[in-house]
Amino acid sequence: MKIGIALSGGGARGIAHLGVIQALQEEGIKFQAISGTSAGAIAGAFIAQGYSPKEVFDIIASTGILKSVRPAWSFSGLLTLDGFKEVLIKHIPHQTFEGLSIPLTVAATDVLQGSIRYFSKGNLITPILASSCIPALFNPIAFENSMYIDGGILDNLPVKPLVGHCDFIIGVHTNPIGKKVDLKNMREITERSLLLAINMNSGISKSLCNLVIEPPQLANYTTLEISKAKEIFEVGYTYVKQNRELLQSLILV
Repeated sequence: MKIGIALSGGGARGIAHLGVIQALQEEGIKFQAISGTSAGAIAGAFIAQGYSPKEVFDIIASTGILKSVRPAWSFSGLLTLDGFKEVLIKHIPHQTFEGLSIPLTVAATDVLQGSIRYFSKGNLITPILASSCIPALFNPIAFENSMYIDGGILDNLPVKPLVGHCDFIIGVHTNPIGKKVDLKNMREITERSLLLAINMNSGISKSLCNLVIEPPQLANYTTLEISKAKEIFEVGYTYVKQNRELLQSLILV
């Protein structure tokens, strides 16, 4: 059985992908294809390269994704991803999709065309950066005669590249909508508005999955709480372990 896994964006919440994958691997589940957006593209690239979830977590914890960004001082964004680019090159030195151990697809939003684009060949690093480029926070990424931003804007759970190529598709969505919001906190309102929009474009993608994993406890964390990375990892891991019955048709050992 060919199993594919789609990993959503989610900022710091995306660290839960690593916990989910750790638990799935412990159940003997292996992936033959991976697709990802933003945080999911980052996690997916490292896993596709051959790193274990715990190794990826250590890379993220030791380098600090937010510590790796640098001021851009431009009107299009506040920060650049140049620092994170160096992290990717260090740990994935071949820098190509073809060099990965597992086929990977990365989703990014083409600003000029107003459409989603799925990358799976050639240059690996730039599409990952483009997919992670949160509007207004990071500068858009110029690539192949266009400009790209966060893939989550148009496809936060990139399942479509796996449809027709996998026998079973797992979607891991890390953006549940909580019921509490401080209406006096502009940051919370802005983040919640973005999450609501993202969840709208994820609905169809979820319907294309054979199994959707979406730990509800992730609603307790914001997309920028990288300082709670360990907790977020455990949320993903524990959710799969506590809902092991969902995996019965996939457990191979």
